[in-house]
Amino acid sequence: MDNRAILSRLHYEIIHGLIESGTCPSNTELANRMSISLIAIEELLRSLSDIHGVVLHPHASRPWVVHPFSLTPTVNWIEGTRTSWWAPCVWCALGVANLVGGEVRIHTRFGAEGEILTVPVIDGTPVGLDEIVVHFAIPPARAWDNVHEHCSLVLPFRSLEQIEGWCSRHGITFGQSVPLPQVARLAKHWYGFHGDPGWHKWTVSEAQEIFHRAGLQSEFWNLDPKPGEF
Repeated sequence: MDNRAILSRLHYEIIHGLIESGTCPSNTELANRMSISLIAIEELLRSLSDIHGVVLHPHASRPWVVHPFSLTPTVNWIEGTRTSWWAPCVWCALGVANLVGGEVRIHTRFGAEGEILTVPVIDGTPVGLDEIVVHFAIPPARAWDNVHEHCSLVLPFRSLEQIEGWCSRHGITFGQSVPLPQVARLAKHWYGFHGDPGWHKWTVSEAQEIFHRAGLQSEFWNLDPKPGEF
């Protein structure tokens, strides 16, 4: 089995553990499932991190974020019938909803502030709430400069005017607002493949094509054309 296939298998085991139980398998559990040593799992996790397939804790070879899942609490909580999950942002939360399927509810807050927003979702598609917009503050070409900051700033709002007031109040540059149903389509295209055994990390050109397929074609969504993974 080549290295890419091994990384795909590791990613698959992590994602399916999260889907089934709401928690990430431990490194020991992953080593047992893949019949390799704990040291080998840690090396593979670092390799997976190198291609942005997982975000590790700063000082340990242990998953922290496995997009679209967050392994620690966030403002975005997805409530399923059997278990629940956290997500780094609304885009990711819709990705979780797509991966787990069925009926879920996304609980979040407008602008990560006081007003609660609950989004009913069926098989990845929000039910109603077409008027909600999602603000992306940081262009995706810069997402991996600090992926935690990027995700934390993908937030829902009631209107463009609410976004503008929020940006002014917090000293954050206005980026792009995208209707919630369009973000759900982006999540389907982006994360629909993440639970497959043959998963691979999107290349930059594949990521660009997904943005275009979701109707995101302004300069804000342009990626630097270069080889390798996004």
